[in-house]
Amino acid sequence: MYSFEPTEDQQIVISAAKKLAEKDFRTRMREADDAREPAAEWPAASWELSLLPASIPEQYGGFGEPSALTFVLAAEELAWGDLSAALTAMAPNLTALPILHCGTEEQKNEILSLYCTEEYVPGSAALMETGIGFNPYELKTTAVAKDGGYVLSGAKCNVPYAAESDWVLAYASLNGASQAFLVKKGTPGFTIKEREQNTGMCAFPMYSVEFKDCAIPAAQRLGGDKGCDFSFLLNASRTALAAMAVGVARASLEYMVDYAKQRKVFGEALAQRQSLAFKFAEIATDIDAARMMVWKAAWSLENGQDATKDAYLAKNFAGDTALAAADRAVQVLGGYGYTRDFPAELWLRNACGFAIMEGITTV
Repeated sequence: MYSFEPTEDQQIVISAAKKLAEKDFRTRMREADDAREPAAEWPAASWELSLLPASIPEQYGGFGEPSALTFVLAAEELAWGDLSAALTAMAPNLTALPILHCGTEEQKNEILSLYCTEEYVPGSAALMETGIGFNPYELKTTAVAKDGGYVLSGAKCNVPYAAESDWVLAYASLNGASQAFLVKKGTPGFTIKEREQNTGMCAFPMYSVEFKDCAIPAAQRLGGDKGCDFSFLLNASRTALAAMAVGVARASLEYMVDYAKQRKVFGEALAQRQSLAFKFAEIATDIDAARMMVWKAAWSLENGQDATKDAYLAKNFAGDTALAAADRAVQVLGGYGYTRDFPAELWLRNACGFAIMEGITTV
């Protein structure tokens, strides 16, 4: 069974992530959101945590072993600072971790070392597709075996760092099963379209991309002829998103409680009103419950157990909790909550994305 007490190494990661979130993320989140670009120092500052290199074995250029539990502990703290910044910090995972878990030796040797240098290198993954009722197990983008390789056809949306990454991990349906393919930037038939203008996560660059008869070598199928364990990768992504949702919910709760303690109406602080106190307690309970669900999903991933149910429930519950907490924060602040002078509206816009986003981060 998983422990409720972080190890000494994990506590160091939590402390470092919290310091980064408080010093660099929280202080620049409004500026970055308005500019719709990550703050200039975010990539380098987050890379100093060495979360990804510490998860890659020495033989591939890193200096550690992967730990889903460590990643979710860091992800919560980073998202508490700012969701766009946290997603930026963990963008390299999108390419590197699937290769680490499911790639061939050739793929690991060729690509993983790129993510073990002193400089931040973004990663990218193309999973989401437009349309009602998106199902990651029934992708419209297809991969067809042809001439000793594969031909990809289809369109993707919400693809993080597509324009900035050398490699995009594209998910497509191969003989009815969802599989992943490494597509190098500049490959004929692979087109990166305009930067998307989403309501939330504005400082996190996401693009639409298109594959039109995009031919790639067989060696660029993740896992080679064996393929990849798509369910594992999807569960890892959902667990990461759930951890970040907990961070956003926690930020919203802490802010509204502090505000309610200071804001006085008719001679008493808002926090003294029983109806609000009950709501704060309810949200705090849901946040703790969501965190436990995230930890359980991460523990299942780390110990080779099927995390499909745990990851799905964690993402849904944590996402709902983040949305409820952010919405309540806007209401507690009243008219201030609807202005850009306060962070509640930013958290609410970001929290709306958890219900519809898949594959934009991973552990």
